[in-house]
Parts: sequence; structure tokens; C-alpha cells
Amino acid sequence: MEPLYDLATYTGSVYPNDTVIAWSVMIVVYPYITGLVAGAFTVSSMYHVFGMERFKPVAQFALLTALCFMFFVPVPLLLHLGHPERAFNAVLTPHWTSAMAAFGYFAGFYVILLMLEIWFMFRPHFVRQAQQRTGPVGTLCRVLSLGSYDLSKKAMSYDHKWIFALAVIGIPGAHGLHGYVGFIFGSLKSREWWSSDLMPVVFLFSAVISGVALLIVLYVLSCRLRRVAVDLACLKGLAYVLWGFMMFTLVLEGLEFSNIVYKGREGIETIMEYVMGPLVVPFFILQFGIGAVTPIAVISYMIWRGTTGKALIAGVTVSAALVLFSVLMMRWNVVIGGQEISKTGQGLVHYHMQLFGREGLLASIAVVAAPLILLAGLVRLLPPWADHATPAPSPLAGAR
Repeated sequence: MEPLYDLATYTGSVYPNDTVIAWSVMIVVYPYITGLVAGAFTVSSMYHVFGMERFKPVAQFALLTALCFMFFVPVPLLLHLGHPERAFNAVLTPHWTSAMAAFGYFAGFYVILLMLEIWFMFRPHFVRQAQQRTGPVGTLCRVLSLGSYDLSKKAMSYDHKWIFALAVIGIPGAHGLHGYVGFIFGSLKSREWWSSDLMPVVFLFSAVISGVALLIVLYVLSCRLRRVAVDLACLKGLAYVLWGFMMFTLVLEGLEFSNIVYKGREGIETIMEYVMGPLVVPFFILQFGIGAVTPIAVISYMIWRGTTGKALIAGVTVSAALVLFSVLMMRWNVVIGGQEISKTGQGLVHYHMQLFGREGLLASIAVVAAPLILLAGLVRLLPPWADHATPAPSPLAGAR
């Protein structure tokens, strides 16, 4: 039988159980996907709740993106479990102090909320397709329309109120969903690299920037595939959101690391040895240098110069791609990095990622790619670019 975990190589004094890296690359992918959900929903809410008109071109697309990635949030955990068929036991017979049990309820509630909001948003589309189409698509739309073909002004106003209410409820729901992931790591006192009061906040803000960056890349790519012009006002608005949250996230991550160094608890010498040794490239160069400082510098320069046109599109898209890479490295450095520091405080463990297997590199890439494939199919069924389901201005439309 194939062993569940491989023993990792190590240096220094290490406990025997520290030679097993239990949380592998799948646990890196898990908070990464969850963060993309929270960030995408944030962009959608900027239009549906706060009435920011410049985000209208991506508002519906952002909601579909959040739903597609939310469907696959539990997949990394199920692949990681030795007996995934037991996963529902945490929900059916929960221990009320278990964060994982709370996640099961939270995730279920959030999926239902997303599906309801999308149904109200695309109800006019379902009605029109039910009246115009035949065959399986027409039958499906007639089922989804629930037998009501009312598109009167009163009915649409009722739908818009539901969209607004669900979007308002979804804001704390989306951010709480990802804040819980940071809470799990921050509450583990046995790992000095994880145990931080700022960990949930850092995870939350990094989730926002990753979701915004994903929408930038997907929106520009979709415009190229559809051969339509990119809405520069929308793209510039997304760039401003990305730029602002990135600077705040960078400050938080710096404060978190400074706090670890300043407290100087037992084992800080090993942590500094790790940071100034194996972690130099993934932490300082890849995560901060290439993935954070470079995008901030590029976007700052474009804002200062008033860049527009193709240069703005290229600069913002490349910066967004670098941010996606930075957040992935942040998740890697937290999950894997925390386990590479031995609990003895006097040794380092070296993680070696597998290529194959259910927790290998190829499986991880497949998990990340699966929501994108689902999204490509869903936008054909529910086209988010058409003007068939444009919500009325929200009650907070004056907020900018």
C-alpha cells in the first residue's frame, strides 16, 4: 500500500513526527481558492451594494466566478483526507468547538446564497430563453423560471431588492468564509510561524487582492476572446482597488513578521536562520519583491503618468498576474514554511513536493483549473456580458 506521507529530510534537532509534512500542497491550494471566492464577491458587491457604476461590466461575471470557485473549495480538503467519505461527519455530528465544523455550515450557507443571488440576477434571461428556445435548453430554462414569466416593472423591482439584500448579507459571509482560514492558522500556538493575531486579517486582505487580480486577468482575456474593447474605466477602477488593498496588505504582512521578530520567543534563532536561508527566495524575492513591490510600483507609475489605452491594459494585466503569483507564494510560505521549522526550535525540515499522486503538483493544478473550465461553460449558459439582467441602482448608489 502506498504510504500516505513521505518522510522529509531535515537538519539539526528534529522530533520524529516533525519529519512528516502532514499539510502538503493541497492545503496551500485550499486557502488560495477560498480567497479567490472572497475577492470576486467583493468586486460584485461594489456594484450591487454600493452602486459603483464603473464595475458594472464585471459585476455579474464576478458573481459567476465566485460560484464556480466556491464549488471546488472543499475539493483540496477531500483529496487530503485519508477517508474523504467521513468528511460529512464533522457537519452531521459536530463538535461545537471545531472550526472545521463551523466551516461546513458556513460554506453550505454561502453556496446557497450565491445560487439565490445568481437566480434573481438571471431570472429575466431564464424567462426569455424559456419563451424562445426549445429542446433541453428551453426545458431547463422553463424549470429555472419556476413557472413565472412576469417581467413587469414591479416584478423586476422585487428582484432587485432581493439581489441587494443577498449581496449585503454576502459581504460578511464571503469575508468570514476566508477569515476563518486565517483563524485556523493563527490559533495554532504550537507553530510560532503561524501563531499571530494578525493572521486572519492578513489572509482576508490577501484574499481580496487575489480575487480582484483574477477578475482583471479573466476580464481582459474574455474581451480578447469575444473581440470587444476593454472598458478602460472598469479596468482602471479594478486597478485602483488592487493597488489600495495591496499596499495595506503589504503593511500588514510586514507588521506580522516584525511582531514575530520583536517578541523573540523561544526558537526565534531557528526562525531567523530559516528566514535568512531557505526562505530568502520564496519569501523576500518571489512573494514580496516580484509579486508585491513590482505590481505596486508599476500601477503607481501608471497612475502618476495617467497611462491609458493598450499600455494601461498590458500594465494592469501583468501586475494582476504577479499579484496572483504573490498570494500563491504567501499561502505556500505560510502552510509549508510553518511546517519546515521544527517544533524543537533547533532544526529545519525540507519539504519535497511530489509530481503525481492525489496531493501532487499535477493534482493541484487540476484543482485550480477545474473552476476555470466550469466558468467557461457557465458563461455560455448565463452570459454575464449581455444587458439582459441589469440591476436597478442600489439604495447606496451615491456611495463612491
